Amino acid sequence: MASNVNPTVRRRRLGQELRRLRELKGMTAEEVAERLLVSQSKISRLENGRRSISQRDVRDLCGVYEVEDQRIVDSLMQMAKDSRQQGWWHAFGDIPYSVYIGLETDAESLRVYEPQIITGLLQTRAYAEAIIRGGSPEASEADNDKRVEVRLRRQGRITAETDPLRLWVVLDEASLHRIVGSRQVMREQLEHLVEMSQLPHITVQVLPFEVGAHAGINGQYSILEFADAADSSVVYIEGVTSDLYLEKPLDVQKYTVMYEHLRAQSLNVDQSRQLIERMAKEYARGWTGEK
Repeated sequence: MASNVNPTVRRRRLGQELRRLRELKGMTAEEVAERLLVSQSKISRLENGRRSISQRDVRDLCGVYEVEDQRIVDSLMQMAKDSRQQGWWHAFGDIPYSVYIGLETDAESLRVYEPQIITGLLQTRAYAEAIIRGGSPEASEADNDKRVEVRLRRQGRITAETDPLRLWVVLDEASLHRIVGSRQVMREQLEHLVEMSQLPHITVQVLPFEVGAHAGINGQYSILEFADAADSSVVYIEGVTSDLYLEKPLDVQKYTVMYEHLRAQSLNVDQSRQLIERMAKEYARGWTGEK
């Protein structure tokens, strides 16, 4: 799925290099913004890779930072050019979480905590359709169909024959009980979850109800890690109107420690698989949730 040039990752690397040059110059983002007559938020978004960066932006910033080595300037200009290329997801139009898709496409590993639903990379088509339509009741059928196709396309990262994404998922037990679509959809979804959990690069654990209050009580989040040491880990928190990306080492460390607590509180891999299999059989028998 990943192309030779991932525009999202290139923007991040370019932004990191521009931040390094600014800090070497001893300037604040506010000072740079004043020099270029732009907003401070633009400088910040360029540095964190959340905004597309032009070769003119690079030229102007290199001028402010007094970069004399033309090879460095040329290299940064080429990175800016590459970062403006489009990833596969752009073919689907305006995707609100396109930044996340770019990161996921290049990530080496992904750790996810899901309190309500089966995580997107492990969803069946029928489950994904029901989740997306239920979560976006006012969206057009065409828009929902597009989101379904993007979600299924993303799953290529865990089914790739070479260098698949290493995925660790902690699911709250609630996600197994919530009937999405129908009991048949749930049975097929849980059977698929069992099958995927047997792949060597995928780990699935269930956080049981009996744990009570736990480290993930505040909601869903993901931690993305990358093979290249130059690419810092990212904590991703999905929102309704906007998403949050945390890259500061202390923030990433805090969420990583929280995740370790969740893993420790969850059923082990075998116990989790047994619970999922049992729930799938209950759905197959027309289970109603009654004791």
